[in-house]
Amino acid sequence: MSLKKKLGLGVASAALGLSLIGGGTYAYFSDSAEASSTFAAGTLDINIDPSTIVELSNMKPGDYILRSFDLKNDGTLDVKKILLNTNYTVTDAKGDNAGEDFGRHIQVDFLYNSDKDNDVIYSTTLADLKKQKNPDAVAKGWMGEKKGLKAGDSDEMLVMFTFVDNGQDQNKFQGDSLSLKWTFNAQQGAGEAK
Repeated sequence: MSLKKKLGLGVASAALGLSLIGGGTYAYFSDSAEASSTFAAGTLDINIDPSTIVELSNMKPGDYILRSFDLKNDGTLDVKKILLNTNYTVTDAKGDNAGEDFGRHIQVDFLYNSDKDNDVIYSTTLADLKKQKNPDAVAKGWMGEKKGLKAGDSDEMLVMFTFVDNGQDQNKFQGDSLSLKWTFNAQQGAGEAK
């Protein structure tokens, strides 16, 4: 093959290669944008002040005590329900209660505390309150309102405990003690559009 033909074939091959490279790329305008999201869960944090509501000794039938305490929502979410779990243990000092529950003789009155009227909202015994499965203190109005507890707010609960004098022989309870534990379980409301 002649030099001219070789050179012509080389130039043609190079032109073909360049046309394939140039034909495979093209220019266009472009832009991009990014979006990011953050999802942070809120908190429910219910607290009681004071944490020890009642410490009594030397009670006799007919004695009563009035106590108030604050339920505080230190969380970032509103509380819609506050479920009250009641549990207690009785120490039978002489072993003579014969299965009778000392909690049946302790009456609990939840009081309405608006302008110190102290009207009874709900009255029951510790034994009956223990049988209830987590009653909602908000729905029952024991906190003075039925709207729940907003984040950062607190509500007062006013309670009266009475060792009921039933007019019968209650000597079997002499020296006995009852250790009460109330657990307040805060719950959020339904989800909503944000």
